[in-house]
Amino acid sequence: MIRLLVSVRSVEEALVAARGGADFIDLKEPGQGALGGLPVATIRAIVAALRARGIEVPVSATIGDLPMSERLEIARRVAAVAACGVTYVKVGITREPEARPVLDDLAALGPAIVPVFVADGGLDDALVDHAIALGFPGLMADTADKHAGCLFDRVSVLALSRFVTRVRGSGAMVGLAGALRNKHLPRLAGLAPDFAGFRSAVCIGERDAALDARCLADLRDALRAAQAPIAPRSAPSSSERIRASSPL
Repeated sequence: MIRLLVSVRSVEEALVAARGGADFIDLKEPGQGALGGLPVATIRAIVAALRARGIEVPVSATIGDLPMSERLEIARRVAAVAACGVTYVKVGITREPEARPVLDDLAALGPAIVPVFVADGGLDDALVDHAIALGFPGLMADTADKHAGCLFDRVSVLALSRFVTRVRGSGAMVGLAGALRNKHLPRLAGLAPDFAGFRSAVCIGERDAALDARCLADLRDALRAAQAPIAPRSAPSSSERIRASSPL
């Protein structure tokens, strides 16, 4: 089953997400870009509020959108976010020459890091393979420009299928995100990633609006329905066949 990752920006939203059935709670500031980072004080407060209430779902947090050339700043922010007690630190990986050494840097750090491949221009198979070889606990594909369509508008289903298959084959978790909404769930279910990330679908209006509990409940139910096995149709009995063939 695909696990539901919901992005939140505050203690209040985190509690709504946890009570609404989110399997992962992802901390980010949607008004600051695809992987906009929250202040470390806010991240720390959200983690503390969840744990104080006995909510033990995994929590991820982004470090903010940074160019790959800022290698030292990326490492500094990873350390600062990890110190807040999150389960995973998410780092955006863009198709730049420095992306490979950034991945090498991240693999050498202590925290559990999930590289997020920004896929607006497609997925770089060689870069993905390099990340797989480094042994991260999980990899994601996401989009940066949420107004330019969803993940499926930017990357073909075939390319996403290759991504999911290769990452899962390595034993790592694999996730998909990028302006996904309820209408995209059948295609998402066909790809069957380990988890899928949502923000737009759980807000009324734009993704930087407040998280809405009703939207979250609808998404949760729709995701389950999209993955529900279709019951096999039983063969008709002999009496049913006779009635069907009767002119009366």
